[in-house]
Amino acid sequence: MNKIETKYHSELKSWPHREASQIIERQGGYSNFKIPEKKYILFETGYGPSGLPHIGTFGEVVRTSMVENAFKSMIDCPTKLITFSDDMDGLRKIPENIPNRDMLKKYLGKPLTSIPDPFEKYESFGHHNNAKLKSFLDDFNFEYSFVSSTDKYKSGDFDETLKLILENYKNILEIILPTLRSERKATYSPFLPISEINGQVLQVKIDEYRPKQGTIVYQDPANNKKIETVVTGGKCKLQ
Repeated sequence: MNKIETKYHSELKSWPHREASQIIERQGGYSNFKIPEKKYILFETGYGPSGLPHIGTFGEVVRTSMVENAFKSMIDCPTKLITFSDDMDGLRKIPENIPNRDMLKKYLGKPLTSIPDPFEKYESFGHHNNAKLKSFLDDFNFEYSFVSSTDKYKSGDFDETLKLILENYKNILEIILPTLRSERKATYSPFLPISEINGQVLQVKIDEYRPKQGTIVYQDPANNKKIETVVTGGKCKLQ
């Protein structure tokens, strides 16, 4: 990509260039720019695959790519674009525009990658929608790295961060709880455990946080029994 000479940067008024300028300033500015330890600037876009990808999904990737391209035109630093799929989300409702809708009713609340594909083409509904998104982006020649949250949770890649959040849960609650309404405040936790009984993603009150053990304790509504579970290895996801 051709670089825009520094002397012209102050004249760049487009939204992507303004956003790119802020990134450059955070890294020390043009004259003292510091490349991160990971050796690149990371751009990220998110997707919740509870339904088929649509123009809004496409637009999010487009906008992020515009800022990335503006950044690359202004300074010499490697970049990386991640498209992150939160495919461990629980299915909250059944989309209208899919086949076999009745079949999905018994899977409400379960992670999208644990639900059969109603189109009967992929391992799960989440895998189907992820594949559609990647095909969508590939058709327009986007350069991106696809990341699945299910893969990250289950592989243990998120484990150290999950432990860190557990260690700091009091500080997190002090920040988040004042922003919530009373009903949501009663059950809010950074962690959403996966039920050992029915596999659903649970939004339940956490009765105990046990950082030393790496566990939380909650009551599973499926049998009303207290459960202690580790927060790592895909046993919980974050809000």
